[in-house]
Amino acid sequence: MAKTTARNLTEGNIAKQIILFSLPLMLGNIFQMLYNTVDSIVVGNYVGTQALAAVGSTTMIVNLFVFFFNGFSIGAGVIIGRYFGSKDMKSLHTAIETVMAASFILCVLFTAVSIFMVEPMLRMMATPADVFDSASLYLRIYFAGISGLLIYNIGSGILRAVGDTTRPLYFLILTSILNIILDLLFVLVFHMGIAGVAFATIIAQFVSAGMCLLLLSTTKDVYRFSWTDMKIDFDILKRIFAVGMPAAIQSMLTTFSNIFVQGYINYFGSGVMAGWSCYNKIDMFIMLPMSSMAMAATTFVAQNVGAGKMKRAHAGTVTTNILTVSITGIIAAVIFIFAPASVSLFTSDPDVIKYGVLFLRANVFFLLFNCINHVLAGSLRGYGDSKAPMVIMLTGFVAVRQVYLFVMTRFISNTAALVGFSYPVGWMVTCALEVAYYLKNKDSYSAS
Repeated sequence: MAKTTARNLTEGNIAKQIILFSLPLMLGNIFQMLYNTVDSIVVGNYVGTQALAAVGSTTMIVNLFVFFFNGFSIGAGVIIGRYFGSKDMKSLHTAIETVMAASFILCVLFTAVSIFMVEPMLRMMATPADVFDSASLYLRIYFAGISGLLIYNIGSGILRAVGDTTRPLYFLILTSILNIILDLLFVLVFHMGIAGVAFATIIAQFVSAGMCLLLLSTTKDVYRFSWTDMKIDFDILKRIFAVGMPAAIQSMLTTFSNIFVQGYINYFGSGVMAGWSCYNKIDMFIMLPMSSMAMAATTFVAQNVGAGKMKRAHAGTVTTNILTVSITGIIAAVIFIFAPASVSLFTSDPDVIKYGVLFLRANVFFLLFNCINHVLAGSLRGYGDSKAPMVIMLTGFVAVRQVYLFVMTRFISNTAALVGFSYPVGWMVTCALEVAYYLKNKDSYSAS
């Protein structure tokens, strides 16, 4: 049998397998996040505070569309992972052709809808007049090229489902370097301002998508994608959406809720907006271990369910939680200590730094609750249970968060710090509900 780049997670030491699988994934997520983060660093240092606020205020709108597509990617990964675990290569091939055909259709729809929604979404967020035009320009350019990001995500999702997290990492390293070079070229040399960082991002994303497609269509491995065989198997597509749609809906509604949080932040003006933007960029880096480990948990559980190893799947969930909380705790401590230096990477404005540090130090250790949220949700999706984490996360991340904001700002005190603390409130409630649900149902998952 030819050498394969896929990784079988149904055998071997659990902790070692999870670490080896998730480490390239974590590094890849770091480089993927560098796209938007570098945009913020460049505009914050070379364009101005208003431009930094504009880029930062667009993050939630971008995520609204990207997270929906990622839900589809999660569903695809679970189904492909199960076929790989059960060694059903015919169904594996059919699933990959279905995923790719559906992805190209979704890319066209997402591009059209996202561009149309730019200005209504910015108005919904009560975006201040001094950043509205810049934010609108950035988003229109970004969404015109969003297909590059979406195709890369689905391509890397296919590779992840069969255990290959290394080569997507190589692609992201190369294109992240390209993005940095183009950012500096377009802003410092061609003086294109906020439009320059948007163009740099979409060019780099199209390059990463092209490399993923080239790999999938030329590989000799079991997950090869054939352009001539590309068609939709509606039975497989239905199963993909059954797993992926709850995750997509949960991510979209959570992001939609966060758009309202951004609206509350926007009330305090561009200085607080820019500080909140810096906090969110750093917060996303801190969350990388948990998001990467959650993906690892999904693939680990899906492959072991496919192989009929239910006890190993449960043991993997426990191990992943322990690893994630430990890693995130260390990172949170470092960020708490060096919060001013971290925020200063984005700006030299003392007012922006003050608010960025305020948000970071108030919230950072509460991310430990969110570690458990993401890993348990990833494991449940690997089992095929996507509805429960959707309902639980919508309760904590959306309903509780919005009730907290309404009560706090109208009846207690409308301050930036209390608005920012709406994130930890949602994390803690979600954690309590998700742990209770998993403990109640884990025996049924382990008993087949």
